[in-house]
Amino acid sequence: MSNELYKRIFVIVCDSMGIGNAEDAAKFGDEGANTIKHIAEAKNGLDVENLEGLGLGNLGDFEGIHPIKAQLGTTAALREVSNGKDTMTGHWEMMGLKVEKPFKTFTDTGFPEEFIHLFEEKTGRKCVGNYAESGTVILDKYGEHQIATGDWIVYTSADSVFQIAANEDVIPLEELYKACEIARELLMRDEWKVGRVIARPYVGTHKGAFKRTANRHDYALEPFGDTVLDTLKAGGFDVVGVGKIPDIFVNKGITKGIHTVSNEDGMNKTIELAKGSQHGLVFVNLVDFDAVYGHRRNAIGYGDAIEAFDRQLQDLMAAINEDDLIMITADHGNDPTWKGTDHTREHVPLIMYSKTLKRPKNLGLLESYAVIGATIADNFNVKNPGIGYSLLKELERD
Repeated sequence: MSNELYKRIFVIVCDSMGIGNAEDAAKFGDEGANTIKHIAEAKNGLDVENLEGLGLGNLGDFEGIHPIKAQLGTTAALREVSNGKDTMTGHWEMMGLKVEKPFKTFTDTGFPEEFIHLFEEKTGRKCVGNYAESGTVILDKYGEHQIATGDWIVYTSADSVFQIAANEDVIPLEELYKACEIARELLMRDEWKVGRVIARPYVGTHKGAFKRTANRHDYALEPFGDTVLDTLKAGGFDVVGVGKIPDIFVNKGITKGIHTVSNEDGMNKTIELAKGSQHGLVFVNLVDFDAVYGHRRNAIGYGDAIEAFDRQLQDLMAAINEDDLIMITADHGNDPTWKGTDHTREHVPLIMYSKTLKRPKNLGLLESYAVIGATIADNFNVKNPGIGYSLLKELERD
């Protein structure tokens, strides 16, 4: 374990922070979408001096983020090769899996009556909802109904998800989690197979006062093959999943999971980890960009969140050791100025920083998010079981 270039690699996924220009965007109805560009325009410029210094401005025309020649990070734009634009597809590709068959969605139809009937029968409660809706809107519509009847609130989105909302004062958390396990088992049928079942607990007593709690839990499909996480774990390295990373990989290849309640909390916990003594990978997902701002089409809030992340990034850059590497990326786009509430098919940024990085530069457009996992595998001298090629030679240290 002593030959690696970097002792620790911190991968931070700014969930949904795309940079536009995917060549196949039209196939997904997303031609012209560009998450960061349109957020920057909505805010009349983004103030992100750390991301700017690392080279983000060299990856696109973003108002307020200047391209600079002497960038401190090595940068690239990554093209997704998998067939999809969801969370699992993006993260799985990062770690070497190419998803050929997209996960099922029920955005336009809701879930079939046969499934809903089976779910009601096995859980002993009726369902209301069963259509694509914002999680906050559907609580206002059915929250008081649930208090009166005990019915499940079920809904989906543009993602491949079945979501179950339950008031913690009406339905115990344990019962909600058990219902999610039942739904996950039922939704393994090919014609119903969605990527995730999500427990959405909340509290409140009346419309306008309902608020989700931090007790969300995702029940995802297990990756269909080994990823770089598996080979790292098998090689005796630390694989710390922060935020929803353990859920996305169903704990496969994870040695330790750390729960978070917000972007800020996720970054604070990552900064604390940087002060520790891990040997391996710290894999972080910051979900607020996507869940709180992207899907809710809140461009100003999204921009504010990017600026807040940039401020915390400065603390992380200060906290890392000389033999640490930070990789900042995204798993898809979610342009808050775009039509609907869906993710958007975009390239994503890759920004790599070490205190001892030699000759940082912009690598241009690269094939597949999987260069991230391939680089990690190469660094720690473990097998890359999937797709992707290593960028380690571009990351020499002084």
